[in-house]
Amino acid sequence: MNPKILMIEDDASICDMTKMNLNMNGFQHVYCASDGEEGLALAAQLVPDLILLDVMLPGIDGLTVCRNLKNNPALADIPIIMLTAKGEENDIVLGLEMGADDYVTKPYSSKVLAARIAARLRKKSAGGKAMQTIMLGALAIDLTAYSATLGGQPLMLTADEFKTLALLAANPGKVFTRNQIIREVKGDNYPVTARAIDMHMVNLRRKLGDWADHIETIRGVGYRISGE
Repeated sequence: MNPKILMIEDDASICDMTKMNLNMNGFQHVYCASDGEEGLALAAQLVPDLILLDVMLPGIDGLTVCRNLKNNPALADIPIIMLTAKGEENDIVLGLEMGADDYVTKPYSSKVLAARIAARLRKKSAGGKAMQTIMLGALAIDLTAYSATLGGQPLMLTADEFKTLALLAANPGKVFTRNQIIREVKGDNYPVTARAIDMHMVNLRRKLGDWADHIETIRGVGYRISGE
């Protein structure tokens, strides 16, 4: 199966170059839309396997396109990778909180983009399987027993630390904003500050020892566990 990829990008030269590079990396069905309106129409027509979405679009901006896609039940499960310029941290945070799965900053490496696409597609194909245990190298998380081990040794985690680690480990490579972590761990409308989340991550990293290097801080955005 060759996945369909829709790129919504107003710069035709970037779209053409990206399409050529993706073709060279094995993705043969790449479609381009030049603005948000055309992108939404093509998404509904093609129902692609993944969408590359530029944030700065004429007319309907990329964040609005992202929200419209995620509010459409027929398209909501399509992975979205945002394409952003450096310094657009606020747009990255907003996009992730609207449901985008990942982001790449311009100028981006064609090999890095292809790897991010492949990772998102693998995650999507595995999405229907019920997960009971998460294995990442020496880390093992048992979601049923609510326990975690590192190198076979039990980790003494609080409930919130366990939920945070499980959230990140179940989605390697995906960036979670601080607000998303708060909502997943504590629920909606819980009065926790971003600073409190940062201190929470310090404590979690301390318990993980050297393995904590797998947890990456994305400045101004949030956290992720490296997909490597």
